[in-house]
Amino acid sequence: MKSMKKILFAAACAASLLSTAMPAAAQSNEQFIAIPSYRVGPYGTNGQSYYGGYVDYLNYVNLKDGGVNGVKLSWEECETEYNNAKGVECYERMKNKNPVTRGTAYNPMATGISYALIDKTAEDKVPLLMIGYGRTDAVDGSVFPYAFPLVTTYQMQVSAIVKYLAGKNGGSLAGKKIVFLYHDSAYGKEPIVALQAESSIGKFKLVEIPVAHPGNEQGAQWLRIRQENPDYVIFWGWGVMNQTALKAAQKVGYPRDKIVGSWWAGSEEDTIPAGEAAKGYLSATWNVAGRDVPVIADIDKVVYGAGKGNMQDKNKLGSVLYNRGVSAAIATVEGVRTAQDKFGKGKVMSGEQVRWGLENLNITNARLQQLGATGLLPEIKTSCDNHEGSGKVKIQQWDGSKWVLVSDWIEGNKNLIHPLFKASAAKYAKEKGITPACMK
Repeated sequence: MKSMKKILFAAACAASLLSTAMPAAAQSNEQFIAIPSYRVGPYGTNGQSYYGGYVDYLNYVNLKDGGVNGVKLSWEECETEYNNAKGVECYERMKNKNPVTRGTAYNPMATGISYALIDKTAEDKVPLLMIGYGRTDAVDGSVFPYAFPLVTTYQMQVSAIVKYLAGKNGGSLAGKKIVFLYHDSAYGKEPIVALQAESSIGKFKLVEIPVAHPGNEQGAQWLRIRQENPDYVIFWGWGVMNQTALKAAQKVGYPRDKIVGSWWAGSEEDTIPAGEAAKGYLSATWNVAGRDVPVIADIDKVVYGAGKGNMQDKNKLGSVLYNRGVSAAIATVEGVRTAQDKFGKGKVMSGEQVRWGLENLNITNARLQQLGATGLLPEIKTSCDNHEGSGKVKIQQWDGSKWVLVSDWIEGNKNLIHPLFKASAAKYAKEKGITPACMK
């Protein structure tokens, strides 16, 4: 009898451990959101802040509002390590967690993973969120109905950076030389076609210099930059590559206030480790930093006050990447809310219905104010023709201890950039045998 009790006790303990280790299955009355995250690896530090903000906002909606019109949000993370194969693996594992929705959306925060999944998600009718990253030509919803490169694309971002630099030079960069130093990946290559077009019409010389993943070896690249002696460096880095570049620039004597990074190269995770080498460095951003944004302060109060915060280091609240995660979650949740407005408030939305919601977003400044997010991110208005919804960035500068905004919202050259991705989308449609059409 004692032996049997021991066996039963051991079995009960094992079951208990298993239940805590395994994620709870998504319920049919919950809106399930798959989160392919990366909190380890060469980009893990960045992912920790971003996904911390993302999860905190989902938790905030549940705690403060009881979900979206009474529908609780549920989610599960799957570690991708910013690896394309693992990103696809996570997608296959999580897409059927909820038999009703097959997942509200998939937001891998990796351009390479997005490229690998763009056909598959369309086939499965799962919205692919590429919020501030991804394949630019997916802005054309008639060709890519389930892909959403929301807020601002890489091509519009680099165009806005060029516009900012031109503004510092009397409106023209003619005769100037710009180096484009980029992560040698889909992410880094995405803006090149736009930058080449800007170079052609702006009559400045463009020098393209790639950096191999993960980017902790850049000696040769910065020696070349010293030889080229460009007027500016536009920098498309990520993770450890960013602080490495700032230290290398200091070593060769290149002024940091002549370097403008992308929004993935403009966080505290990039500048603080670089120390004095980061002072004066500029970057684009589609969201602001700071805890004084009402929704960030309220997350601190509601979520962390209840002991349910996702961040181990609470000091990261208000950082660029934390606030970006919150901003991305706002766009996700507003897609669900917009879908409910059409298909039924208080109901769980399918992937097809959320797709409609994302294609009909209208996040005005009035709505941002209601959310406590005024100025946190730009207004977003999407349509079949425009899955981007904004195209605007701000420029910020590191003063040695914090990011300081040095511009208002800047929109890239839409008349130049949008025809580029329209042409690319048309080519893709022809290759895949797709007849472009807007879904109802």
